[in-house]
Amino acid sequence: QVQLVESGGGLVKPGGSLRLSCAASGSIVNIYRMGWYRQVPGKQRELVAECISGGETLYHDSVKGRFTISRDNGKNTVSLQMNSLKPEDTAVYYCHATDILGSGYWGQGTQVTVSS
Repeated sequence: QVQLVESGGGLVKPGGSLRLSCAASGSIVNIYRMGWYRQVPGKQRELVAECISGGETLYHDSVKGRFTISRDNGKNTVSLQMNSLKPEDTAVYYCHATDILGSGYWGQGTQVTVSS
């Protein structure tokens, strides 16, 4: 089993910044993909940003230029630097990892609220 532990959520004003971090532990087979999803009530969970082994990164169009994902492979951690936050970024953010066997893992989620 793999456990993902997130930290860094909270309340921030529009235009502010937050940094989310996620650490993987447990029976870790090589993690192939690691990233962040978000979900608001009544909507499907959506991909925010993801790091893929080999260096490729993916971003949701709405966060390009504002969010930056980074991964430390040696420590099995992934971080999401979120700048110029908007009220529409308010959601529960989930860390997600997929190993090379295709098994997926989720963190417990951390609330991000952007409000004045």
